[in-house]
Amino acid sequence: MEQPRTAFAERIAERRAGVGDPRALVGEMRRSILLVPTSDGGLWSARSGGVRWICGFTDETALARFAVHHGPGDRPMEYAALLGARIVDEVVPSLGEPTGLAVDIASGDGSMFFPPVTGIVPDGAAVDTETAEEGRGRG
Repeated sequence: MEQPRTAFAERIAERRAGVGDPRALVGEMRRSILLVPTSDGGLWSARSGGVRWICGFTDETALARFAVHHGPGDRPMEYAALLGARIVDEVVPSLGEPTGLAVDIASGDGSMFFPPVTGIVPDGAAVDTETAEEGRGRG
């Protein structure tokens, strides 16, 4: 029996279908608990296009699809359950490099990317502000 989609997964489906409000999608992301795989004491991420992407999943089914290809194989994949707002407001700025949030990346037709831009991450971590450029020089 298939697990019902979360409200966040429903908002993603709406946007992918070309309907729904993008601001509502960002709001739903911020309110949602995401399952983020952990590895070596940190959050699992991937790099693409000069951006580090933290990978989060809307439910255990979406995480399991990912684990089939990227998991430890012989044991369950460890993960942290984090509020989307905590990821984009606290984790992203702490990394000191352009970082976004990639959701449900193992779900071909259900994935969504939240890039490190104003309105998604704090201005100091956004790549589209002068503050971000100034902040990169500091360690």
